[in-house]
Amino acid sequence: MTEIERKFLVLNDTYKTEAFAQKRITQGYLNSEPERTVRVRTKADKGYLTIKGESNASGTTRMEWETEITLADAKQLLAICEKGIIDKTRYEVKAGNHTFEVDEFYGDNAGLVIAEVELTDENEAFEKPEWLGQEVTGNERYYNAYLSQKPFTTWK
Repeated sequence: MTEIERKFLVLNDTYKTEAFAQKRITQGYLNSEPERTVRVRTKADKGYLTIKGESNASGTTRMEWETEITLADAKQLLAICEKGIIDKTRYEVKAGNHTFEVDEFYGDNAGLVIAEVELTDENEAFEKPEWLGQEVTGNERYYNAYLSQKPFTTWK
């Protein structure tokens, strides 16, 4: 139930040609407080309910619990979520022994592309693709819960 991940901005769209999978994702938050976010997500034809705890000081590690729910249930829960639904396409890209999840955002977050890599240890080494940009791990502005409330297109 522990998630360890690092986040990066993306420099260009060459990740798209390297992707082995892609799925459209819609997600909303029943609770977007950093101490405990409760997320509802549809990914392709499935639904998910996820609870995340507060991140540690470095922003790399936090408690995460997720369960699959029906697509119909997910759609009903999305209807009662807080304002600010996230719409994105997730590309999965293999780099060395890891898979990067690259999210291209739409709507109020259009123009933002973030890559995440999940690790088994905070200090685990990983291959960095050439399209990987500045690290934003721990910067709350790049958390989806934050983006749902304060979208990228509204940043100064």
